[in-house]
Amino acid sequence: MSERLIPLGKRAPAVRVAPAPGSPRVYVETYGCQMNVADSDLIGSVLAGAGYATAASAEEADVIVVNTCAVREKAEDRVIARAAELSAQKRKRPGTVLAIVGCMAEHLKDKLAVRAPAVDVIAGPDSYRRMPELLAAARNKAEPLLDVKLDKSETYEGLSGAIGGDGVSGFVTIQRGCDKFCTFCVVPYTRGRERGAAPREILRQVRELAEAGYREVMLLGQTVNSYRWEDVTFAALLRAVCAIDGIERVRFTSPYPVDFTADVIAAIAEEPKLCKYVHLPVQSGSDAVLERMRRGYTVADYRAIVANLRAAMPQIALSTDILTGFSGETDDDHARTLDLMRELRFDSAFMFAYSERDLTVAAKKLPDDISPAQKQRRLAEIVALQEIISAEVFAAHVGRHERVLVHGPSKRDPAQLMGRTDGFKTVILPAGLGSVGELVDVTIGRATMATLFAS
Repeated sequence: MSERLIPLGKRAPAVRVAPAPGSPRVYVETYGCQMNVADSDLIGSVLAGAGYATAASAEEADVIVVNTCAVREKAEDRVIARAAELSAQKRKRPGTVLAIVGCMAEHLKDKLAVRAPAVDVIAGPDSYRRMPELLAAARNKAEPLLDVKLDKSETYEGLSGAIGGDGVSGFVTIQRGCDKFCTFCVVPYTRGRERGAAPREILRQVRELAEAGYREVMLLGQTVNSYRWEDVTFAALLRAVCAIDGIERVRFTSPYPVDFTADVIAAIAEEPKLCKYVHLPVQSGSDAVLERMRRGYTVADYRAIVANLRAAMPQIALSTDILTGFSGETDDDHARTLDLMRELRFDSAFMFAYSERDLTVAAKKLPDDISPAQKQRRLAEIVALQEIISAEVFAAHVGRHERVLVHGPSKRDPAQLMGRTDGFKTVILPAGLGSVGELVDVTIGRATMATLFAS
C-alpha cells in the first residue's frame, strides 16, 4: 500500500477521548498510508482503554507516538528529522515519553535508537496491544524498549480501533501483512505475512462505525482483494458490508491486479453502496519491468481487468500507482509506461521514483542502476502527462450532476464545505450548501486537475 490520503509529514487528526483528571495525555502523529491512519486510531483506542487522554498537540503531551512508514527512504528521513524536533520537546517537558512505532520501527529495529537517540519505545505493527505496558516500563528505563516481533496471527480482534478520522468516513482493516513479495517492496518484511480478520469481527467494526454516525467505510488491506476467510470471499464480504444499515458508501484499497476476479467486479457493479471507484496499482507499462518486479501479471492482463471494469461500469473512476526508475528500466520501458497512461487515462495517480529498500529482493539481487537524475527526469514526464490527463478527466465533469458526501470544512475557506463524489473526487461546495455527513446532489460548475467545484 502506497502513501495516500495522509501525505508524509502531515499529522492525522488525533482520536478524541474524554479526559479524566490527572490522566496522562497522548498525541499521535501519523505518516504514510491509510493503514497507518487506521493503526493510529487503534493505538488511540488501546491507550484510551488504559486511561490515557488525548493531547491537542505534541507540546501538551506526556506521551508522543509517531506512527511511521518505511515504503520510501524519504519517509524515514522525515521521521528522523521529526524525532530530532521532538527531542527538544522532551527537554522542555522532562518525563515525556517518545515512541516510534509501525513499519519504520520494524524496518530499522535497533538501528533506530542510534539515528533517533531521544526515542524511548520502538514498537512494530504487531505490538500495539502492549503499548500501555511498554510506555509505562519506558519511564523506568535508561535504554529504549524494543518490541518488534512480528506475529502471524495478530489481527487485533476484539479491539475497537475503527472510530477516528473525520466522523464521516472510517477505516476497517480486514487484512494485515502481504504474501506477494514484489522485489521492490519492503512491506512483507515490516508487516509480516498475510492474514485476514474474521468476517464477524469486520462486520462488528462496521456496525460500530454506523452506530457512531459514520456514513462511509473504507476496507483496508495490503492486497485487500486477496482476502479470504474459510469459504468467505472478498466479494461476499463486500456484499455483507453493504447490507449494514447506516453505512451509505463502501470503498476498499488497495486491490492487487492478480486477485481482481469477476465476482468482485460484479459486486461493485451491482451493489449501489459500493463506490464506482477502484485504485488499481500498475507500477509500470513494461512487461520486462513487471517481471523484474515479480508483479505476477502482464500489461495485457492489466489492460483486460480495466476493460472488464469499464464494460461493467462505463463511468468507473480509476487511479493507480506508478513506480519509475526501477532496476534495468530502459528508455523504451519508460515510453511504454507513458503509452499505457495515454491509453488507459487514469483519473489520478500516485507517482514515485524507485527508492531501494534493504531487506528486499531488489536490494539484494538487482542493481539500482538508474541515476537519480534519470529517475527524476522520467518521474517529471510521468507527472506532467498525468496532470494533463487528470485536467481533461476532471474538466469532463463540468455540467454533470454528482452526489457528494460532505466530509467537513474546506481547508482554504472554512465557510465552504468539502465532500467527495462516488468516484472519490474532491468537491468544494459553496457556503450554505449541505452539512457535514450529508449526501447532497450538486451540479459541477468548474474544475481543476484535482478538484471539482459545485455551482
